[in-house]
Amino acid sequence: MGLNLDYNYLDGQSPLDEEEVAELKIKSISTREELDEFEQQNIETAMEWLFKQKVSASKLLTEKFVKDLHRQMFGSVWSWAGQFRQSNKNIGVDKAVISIELKKLLDNCSYWIENKTFPEEEIAIRLKHRLVSIHPFPNGNGRHSRLMADTIMEKVFLKPSFSWGRGSVETIDNNRSDYIKAVREADQENFELLLKFAKS
Repeated sequence: MGLNLDYNYLDGQSPLDEEEVAELKIKSISTREELDEFEQQNIETAMEWLFKQKVSASKLLTEKFVKDLHRQMFGSVWSWAGQFRQSNKNIGVDKAVISIELKKLLDNCSYWIENKTFPEEEIAIRLKHRLVSIHPFPNGNGRHSRLMADTIMEKVFLKPSFSWGRGSVETIDNNRSDYIKAVREADQENFELLLKFAKS
């Protein structure tokens, strides 16, 4: 049977190609609703794992941690979890430069933290925004980048995580249009709306 590729992708989502869909571990999944449910369970397990981790900025801001977190979030559902995408998407940098662009971002974020370049919440939001615009993974980039921002807030700045428009790391579907608008403003280097959304 297999997962139906024909479901409608929401604005800002990157469609999976056939090779990526073929790496679905739970072969009984056939609808988006079923996929969302299994991914949600996997993310909740990842959040429990994350809660137990002692993570400094130097450990968190590494390619290894970025991949490990994605693997924890999606590894029960997808074989490619924690691996950089091998195809280009409708958004994101070219697949050949993912590692380079990610390294630049993580180095920049380390610098921002050490030098207090921006307020703490803005540092987390800038990391989230650039991470999702790099789009390192085949899917789950929005959820992964939100959890990275929350992890920075909780583990590095010792502050509460964001409320994401009263949604969650897992889903912001009820406020998706506001979220996409805020992300597009951030694309123009205006982070005010995205920060406001994250805190709302």
